[in-house]
Amino acid sequence: MKAEESLLVRKIQEGTVIDHIPAGRALDVLKILGLTGKEGYTIAVVMNVPSRKLGRKDIVKVEGRFLSPEEVDAIALIAPTATINIVKGFSVVLKRRVEVPAVVEGLLRCPNPNCVTNSPREPLRPRFELISREPLRFRCSYCGDELSGEDIVKQLVSGHAQKGEGARR
Repeated sequence: MKAEESLLVRKIQEGTVIDHIPAGRALDVLKILGLTGKEGYTIAVVMNVPSRKLGRKDIVKVEGRFLSPEEVDAIALIAPTATINIVKGFSVVLKRRVEVPAVVEGLLRCPNPNCVTNSPREPLRPRFELISREPLRFRCSYCGDELSGEDIVKQLVSGHAQKGEGARR
């Protein structure tokens, strides 16, 4: 790549870089992380940049913020191609791909209003099992209803997902 074609976004001293986000999903990642810009973090969002792997991709850099395992699991559900880079002292000290978990417990809501997990009298956390990575699909362990990748994005971005312990592998 020629120098004039390279992307010029300032390096961060310490924080998280989420790379290889499917094009158009960076703002969804920010919503999942609860980042509005008012928190005081320096945030760089780069959208629709060329990528050899994806064709086009988004990148999110957050200075001074590291992700919890639950946040990484949520990102994996909407951006399964993403990589998480931990930066310290202007250098990447850890780089890993997100993994779509085989089981998601307590993070999503079952769409079936009659599912036992939607009953206020039952203390059950919703539990979903992965049935397909491409296209992304999960099945409720209790009633069998399915969630598509788009259903998952809508829940996580709108805030209608469960607040719980997150995904399990």
